[in-house]
Amino acid sequence: MIRRCRENYRRLRLGTRLALGIGVLSLVVFAVVGASLSMYMREYLVRQLSDQMTHVQTSQAKDVVAYGGVQDKPYWGWYSASYKISGPEPVIRKPADVPSDASELLATAEAVRTSGADVLRTARIGGESYRLRACEVEDGVVLVTAAPLEDMENTMDRLVTVQVVAFAVALLGLVVLGRAVLRRGLRPLSDMAHTARGITSHDFTDSARLPVRADRGDGGPEVEELRTAFNTMLEHIDDSLAVRTEAEQRLRRFVADASHELRTPLMSVRGYADLFQYAAANEPGERDRHLARLRAEAARMGVLLDDLLLLARLDAAQVETPLRPERADLVELAGQAADAFRAGHPERPLTVTAPPKQLRLRLDPLRIRQVLDNLLTNAAVHTPAGTAVSLEVGVDDGHAVVRVVDAGPGIPAADRDRVFDRFYRVDKARSRDRGGSGLGLAVALSLVRAHDGTLDVTSRPGETAFTLRIPLDRTDRSDSADGPLNS
Repeated sequence: MIRRCRENYRRLRLGTRLALGIGVLSLVVFAVVGASLSMYMREYLVRQLSDQMTHVQTSQAKDVVAYGGVQDKPYWGWYSASYKISGPEPVIRKPADVPSDASELLATAEAVRTSGADVLRTARIGGESYRLRACEVEDGVVLVTAAPLEDMENTMDRLVTVQVVAFAVALLGLVVLGRAVLRRGLRPLSDMAHTARGITSHDFTDSARLPVRADRGDGGPEVEELRTAFNTMLEHIDDSLAVRTEAEQRLRRFVADASHELRTPLMSVRGYADLFQYAAANEPGERDRHLARLRAEAARMGVLLDDLLLLARLDAAQVETPLRPERADLVELAGQAADAFRAGHPERPLTVTAPPKQLRLRLDPLRIRQVLDNLLTNAAVHTPAGTAVSLEVGVDDGHAVVRVVDAGPGIPAADRDRVFDRFYRVDKARSRDRGGSGLGLAVALSLVRAHDGTLDVTSRPGETAFTLRIPLDRTDRSDSADGPLNS
């Protein structure tokens, strides 16, 4: 039974449980207050009756002295008698109006003889409660008065009844009104629970944003604090879901683009391999041409796979870093990249501006050289033949800076924010043989970020500039020298 009550109590809503708790606490308070009030009232009435009996006996003592006994009853229901206590036991002096069973009056007179002082006591006479008082009015004579307690008991019964009814009504009102007040105060918590249920039923396949919030503004400071924390948590969940969704979408695009990029050289390899089934392909000249084409397609696939593997390793830099940093001269790396560019693109004028001294940094020279080669190659591939290109190296605002600038037609504004995306090409009609795989700038950006640097692009008709910045806290300052980009 107790276990069932506990289970039923646990299933109650929080507002109901709080209201019941307040009701139980109030019941205890009402019981303590009612008992204290009743005890105080009873003592007060008994004290008042005792004082009244003292005044009555003061008047009756004169009759006892003058006439030997009490002449009249002071009040209806009261009893008074005088006893002579000089003998072996108290004896009533004069016939008086006493109850049929006057043993309690006699015992009270005996108590005065024994104690030698006034006596106050409560006893039952004839089945009813009486308050008895005895005092010695002269030597050997005791006056005993008995006053009924029925009126006082009735008064106490009415007081207790009034208290019980008043406290019951107050308790009922407190529970009902308290439940309503608590329910209103806890409504923001119910709204949060409804919001949480809405989150569980939300379909995250269509949207990563949560369309629900706990917006109700009423409630105390604690509820408001909880609501704010709840909404902040939802914002964090929104951001996490948005990042996850974007990552999933990028992964799908990446897989689709990688599959598309790899399919073309694979189809070429398969096509040229099929040619060897024909006799014409066995002629020495024809065979050498097909083999050369096969090697070119295989090399192209190798470059693409190397770039994809490098990007994957850069994305998982916490597990495996592809960098091998050492102290290297950035000016020397820029000169090597410029020489390679001139050898591969002799028709394009290249201007190099660099400081006269070394600019040594702690970096991976192979990867930074790859970044410079990619930027210069990008300038050559996406500009008309004969377009001027410049390479500038220097120091600016605590960073080593390399700028690759070309005088080409520029990058359209709609494509400027996506030039670093993987497999993205500004010119969709450009062939893969000439335009590359679309991974060069993505690889460059990832490598620069792995060096705690930044890579930005600015473009307008007649000038496109890629700016690489690496913090100077990676540099040996004793060997560094300011270049033409000093601010």
